[in-house]
Amino acid sequence: MFFLYILVFIISCILLYYSGQYLVSSLTGIAKFLGWKEFVVAFFLMAFAASLPNLFLGIFSAFQKIPQLSLGDVIGGNVIDLTLAIGLAVLFAKDGKIISDSRLVQGTSIFTLIAAILPLLMILDNKISRVDGLFLIAFFFVYFFWLFSKKERFLKVYEDLKTPSIIQQFKNFFIDFIKIIFGVSFLLLATEGIIKSSQFFAETFNLPLIFIGLLIVALGNALPETYFSIISAKKGETWLILGNLMGSVIVPATLVLGIVVLICPIENLNISTMLIARIFLFISAVFFFFFIRSNHEISRKEGIFLFLLYLIFVITEILLK
Repeated sequence: MFFLYILVFIISCILLYYSGQYLVSSLTGIAKFLGWKEFVVAFFLMAFAASLPNLFLGIFSAFQKIPQLSLGDVIGGNVIDLTLAIGLAVLFAKDGKIISDSRLVQGTSIFTLIAAILPLLMILDNKISRVDGLFLIAFFFVYFFWLFSKKERFLKVYEDLKTPSIIQQFKNFFIDFIKIIFGVSFLLLATEGIIKSSQFFAETFNLPLIFIGLLIVALGNALPETYFSIISAKKGETWLILGNLMGSVIVPATLVLGIVVLICPIENLNISTMLIARIFLFISAVFFFFFIRSNHEISRKEGIFLFLLYLIFVITEILLK
């Protein structure tokens, strides 16, 4: 039985990874069809695609009355996005740095910092209520309306792309849409497998679900945006990297977590089990914000620092478990 659940967990993580990849590529085609800027494309389509595993995992865990797993997944995932993912992106970047000098990026960095810290503040009373969930969702839509309040913030003409006929454009759009349906189906299957195996491991090793969510599930769910950031860095697509990672922080921490606690509020939470993660998420968010705004770029040294910060986080969690 033990090895069966290991196999289920491994297969589920693989499904999460490849289905996330599948969705990202399909949503890219739809984004180009819409004619949005790279940052906005990455934020809403790439990040939304990458956040689907978090969403489905959260919904399933909420219906099974274990929303703590989703909370651990979100917090752990945000630590990864703000340290490991951005650190690797900088290391693979062509110029050894990621430029962040646009007003859109600078403004979004404020929303990113607040979104990352909001759940940490809400759990100070050992719970996240439905009212908190509504507030999280409202915060997401505040950013949404801020971003789309001016056309120049999100519209772009992709002049370097081949322009097929109108019929071919709609055909490509339809194909991408069908791919998304299949990708979502695999996500549903994968998240159910992860929840079942995570519960088994927690019971077998007497580990809290929040720990499983923080280190194992979060890393598996963060693979799509991490991989996409590395590929984008190699191609010199700075705006795709920042839009993807900022979106992958804001969307799960506000919209996803908000939906989860509306279904099943998180109550009687023992926050001492995630003290280390809370501290590292706060530190990661502050340093990420500082690096983005200081010289309007994230340098290679700063990327290495964020990468090492993640390694310290993992080692600390294991040693102090």
